[in-house]
Amino acid sequence: MALEAVVSESDGGTLAKISAVPKARRMLLLPHCLRPSRGCPGTMTRQGLDCDGCRREDCKIQPMRQAAIAAGYGCICIAPGGRLAVRCVAEAHPEAIVAVACDKELREGAAAVQAMEWSGAAPTVVRIPLSHDGCVDTDVDLASVLSAIAS
Repeated sequence: MALEAVVSESDGGTLAKISAVPKARRMLLLPHCLRPSRGCPGTMTRQGLDCDGCRREDCKIQPMRQAAIAAGYGCICIAPGGRLAVRCVAEAHPEAIVAVACDKELREGAAAVQAMEWSGAAPTVVRIPLSHDGCVDTDVDLASVLSAIAS
């Protein structure tokens, strides 16, 4: 699936807009349901799933997380749900967000971000829906996410 196909005009987010934002002012927001349901060594914290030290090659989160770290993203949040994701956004105050989630969480999250009070404009949000959802062992088009992170 091409990235342009998953970035909707209603986002107010485009690749051109996000590419103008310094990577240190960006946030990667991922759902914890992308992790392997069996044997994930990550621990849930107040800030979301802590993946430090994980080297599982079968984890879908790792390549996205590593790409964001390598790019210099200011914040990475791996959230178990919308409430924590919104709190992370409120605390980080990013100028741009690459958000991966199921359609429902993306819609609700985008509405919550737009409803927040911002000192300037609300952040640009690139929404990338899961290609397979269901809350456990989900999937996403990795190439689309990596492209958005690098843009």
